Amino acid sequence: MSSTQHPFDKALALHHSDIRVGHFTGMTSPDYWNMVGPFGGTTAALVLQSVMRHPDVLGTPIALTVNYAAALEAGAFDIQATAVRTNRSTQHWTVQITQAGASGAPNMTTTATVVTAARRDTWGESDMPMPEEAPAPETVERMSIGPSGVAWINQYEMRPFSGGIPAKWDGSQQHSETRIWLRDAQPRPLDFPSLAAMSDMFYPRVWLRRAKHVPAGTVSITTYFHAGPEQLAEVGTGYLLGRAAGQQFFNGFFDQTAHLWSEKGVLLATSNQIVYYKE
Repeated sequence: MSSTQHPFDKALALHHSDIRVGHFTGMTSPDYWNMVGPFGGTTAALVLQSVMRHPDVLGTPIALTVNYAAALEAGAFDIQATAVRTNRSTQHWTVQITQAGASGAPNMTTTATVVTAARRDTWGESDMPMPEEAPAPETVERMSIGPSGVAWINQYEMRPFSGGIPAKWDGSQQHSETRIWLRDAQPRPLDFPSLAAMSDMFYPRVWLRRAKHVPAGTVSITTYFHAGPEQLAEVGTGYLLGRAAGQQFFNGFFDQTAHLWSEKGVLLATSNQIVYYKE
C-alpha cells in the first residue's frame, strides 16, 4: 500500500494554533479548486474536521450547516470552532472561517453550525430505500469531462446512470433528478468529512432542469448524517449511490435535495441546499 498522503487528507490538514482552543489554521488545496474558489464540499469538510479535531468534542456528527458568505481565496485561512452548548446527548457548535484581507484584518468567508451526539442503541428503520432499479456501478460508464479548469471533479469517480450533464445546452426542459454512483478517484476509506464533501458533489440542478449553463453557486447547505463510524467503515472504499433533485426554482434561487446510500442500501446522509442562479 502506498504511503503517499491522499489529496483529500492534504486538503483537510489543519494545525491547532496556540492562540485559543478550537482555533485552527490551514491552506486551500489546488487539487479541489472550483471556478472561483475551493469546492464547497471541501469547505464543508474542513468545518466538520475542525469540530472533530476539537479536544472537547462529544460523540459523532448528526447535522452540519454551512453558509458560504464569500469564496475563499487561494492561500491561508483560519477556522474557529466553538462549543456553545453541551447537553447529555448533544453538543452544539459554531464555526467560522476567515482570511486576512488587504489591510490584514480578518474577512469572514464562511459561517457554520454543527451538532454532534452520543448515539445510543435504539430501534431504527429507513423510509427512504435505495432505488431498486440501480444498475451495478461497474456496468455504468464513468463520466469524463475535458479540460475545464475545475480541478475537484478529477478527484472523484462519477458514474451517472440517469440525469447526467446535458449533452446539448439547448434550453430544453426536463426533470432535474440525477442518479449516480460515486467514490473517491484515488481509493480512500469513507469517513464523516468525505461524506460531507460528497453531499455537495451534485452540479446545480438548474443546469439539468433547463439545459442552460447559467451562473450558479451554493449559498447554504445542510447535511444530516444517518450512520455511525461502523457503517462508514463497512463502506470502506466502495461506491455510494447518490440521488439529487431540485424542488423549487424561484426568482434567482432554488433548493436541491440529495441522498447518499451505501452499496448495501444503507442511507448514510441526506442534504438540502439553497442555490443562487443568475439570468
